[in-house]
Amino acid sequence: MNQKYIKENANDVVHHLEYNAERSHLIIPEYGRHLQKLIDQATEIEDAETRNKAAKYIIQVMGSLNPHLRDVPDFQHKLWDQLFIMSDFKLDVQSPYPIPSREVLQLKPDTLKYPQNFPKYRYYGNNIKYMIDVANKWEEGEMKSALVKVIANHMKKSYLSWNKDTVKDDVIFEHLYELSGGKLNLLQSSEELINTTDLLRTNKRMSNKTSSQGQPKIQSNKNNKGQGKQKPFQKNNNQKNQQ
Repeated sequence: MNQKYIKENANDVVHHLEYNAERSHLIIPEYGRHLQKLIDQATEIEDAETRNKAAKYIIQVMGSLNPHLRDVPDFQHKLWDQLFIMSDFKLDVQSPYPIPSREVLQLKPDTLKYPQNFPKYRYYGNNIKYMIDVANKWEEGEMKSALVKVIANHMKKSYLSWNKDTVKDDVIFEHLYELSGGKLNLLQSSEELINTTDLLRTNKRMSNKTSSQGQPKIQSNKNNKGQGKQKPFQKNNNQKNQQ
């Protein structure tokens, strides 16, 4: 026999409302409150067989939230790990994968040792210093002379790209002598580097190319203007021909 509907008191309904501030903290909020409640209920099941069935059912529900990754083996391992994490490692079930531990998850990675380079002339960059160190190890000859000249030209190009001004070759040769520890000396040589105007033109061309790549091309509508619309006099001519 069906019981008669009993009208609830409005004050009792409002009194029993659940607010997020009073609820327990969600460990992985992406799965929502309902899945967290399912895991909490499965943790309290006393029968081991029933608890394992509930865990497998919860894994299926978690996989249904990501159907495109549900059949991936590694993704199944991730779901089981998340199941134990969301249960606060209190769920005692048989997992097909190694059960994670709280200590392993709380381990912090080792700090990375970033190279601390504070060059005197930062506009040359670290690569120039690496190239100079390599040139110092080479034996004297045509190959080393060509490499030193390439390095000097690149130093001049870098200098102009940052300072936006003219520079004499003697300044580049002094910086090269200083950065190489006195091993690469072009101060007394008659070498001439690339002309300043050519380098400035190259830098400007490269800066315009990089800036234009990020901007979308705007097509003109002049050629498309009027397409798809038939002019009135053409329509009248067709009508006359049909008559």
